[in-house]
Amino acid sequence: MLDHNAEQELRDRLSVIENMLAEGRRTTESWGWTFVLWGIVYCVAIVWANLSHNLRAWPITVCIGVVLTILIASKRRGGTPKTTLGKTIGCVWIAAGISMCVLFPALGFSGRLGYPHIFFACVSAILGLANGASALIIRWNLQLACAVVWWVAAAATCFGSDGQSTVAFLVAIFLCLIVFGTYGMIAGTQHNKRRGLAHA
Repeated sequence: MLDHNAEQELRDRLSVIENMLAEGRRTTESWGWTFVLWGIVYCVAIVWANLSHNLRAWPITVCIGVVLTILIASKRRGGTPKTTLGKTIGCVWIAAGISMCVLFPALGFSGRLGYPHIFFACVSAILGLANGASALIIRWNLQLACAVVWWVAAAATCFGSDGQSTVAFLVAIFLCLIVFGTYGMIAGTQHNKRRGLAHA
């Protein structure tokens, strides 16, 4: 009898862990819009910087992206419960965001943003770290694949010409921000529809 109770308790604990991991994935999916937004922000910054040769394009574009992120996030917050896992993932991304908000303006306004190899490598490494940490926390292989793409881009941008570095960075942006973010938005919408039907 004791063995059956212990087995049932183990099953219950595993179920709780699985539910927490699934909730962590849904939390990440609900932030899919930020991945897409920042994919657009990075693309605009790259185009603006390359066309105008203005090194301040990056810090200005990033500042606009930060303001948009804060405005949209503050409107979307209403009523969603925060789990410990969700808060943990949020802390990882806040730390990555602060790192980038320090990095972009410092490189841009100091005039050292003219080294795309170093800049793209740093950005890719930070995004790889944030995606990797989030993926390991919630055990999500899709996000871990994004981390691997960012890490490969970080290494690839250190070799080849400026154009090749830009292409490697743009490929990572497309796959890990635009595609992954769009997937998260679609999956989050489908989950909300299923949950709405279940509550109806």
